[in-house]
Amino acid sequence: MSEPTVADTRRLNSKPQDLMDAYGPPSNFLEIDVYDPQTVGVGRNRYTTYEVRMRTNLPIFKLKDSCVRRRYSDFEWLKNELERDSKIVVPPLPGKALKRLLPFRGDEGIFEESFIEERRVGLEQFINRIAGHPLAQNERCLHMFLQDESIDRNYIPGKTIWTAGAAPCTFISSSCHAETGGNVRSDEARRRQITLIYRPDSSKKE
Repeated sequence: MSEPTVADTRRLNSKPQDLMDAYGPPSNFLEIDVYDPQTVGVGRNRYTTYEVRMRTNLPIFKLKDSCVRRRYSDFEWLKNELERDSKIVVPPLPGKALKRLLPFRGDEGIFEESFIEERRVGLEQFINRIAGHPLAQNERCLHMFLQDESIDRNYIPGKTIWTAGAAPCTFISSSCHAETGGNVRSDEARRRQITLIYRPDSSKKE
């Protein structure tokens, strides 16, 4: 009868860790904070905005440190765009809390500090899960949401990639091209980046 094998518990020889390894930035990182909620407006025009700051060293993003202000409806817009044009499973947003919108409440409803903080945490979790997905990182709507001062809701959906020369290129989705009859216009996109239009092969039958 053979003797039982004993696991070797000796430590492997590893390279000594220097200060740069211990305290330097990770090789690839993406951090997004949602903070500083501010409620503006009065009556039905009252709403809350949040600061969205992103720090990263991923080459897919043109800005490595960006800060924009967004409201809940902007997060809804991003979710809807990703569900329509991407192939990823989009996580849910924190709920709308419709009961808090009812009139004659004894509190501030959706403008209560505790509710705003709860929503802030949910929005931060949502955007970090989205931005950390490799497929979502190629979507123009995510780049616009995280790095453009304002959101152009009339933008042309597409995917952003990086060429060898580190120049951003946008591939316009074929569905958008079909809807416009092949006449795609995006002056702003042409000024800021190279726009490549994908035209389906007309010889193939649908």
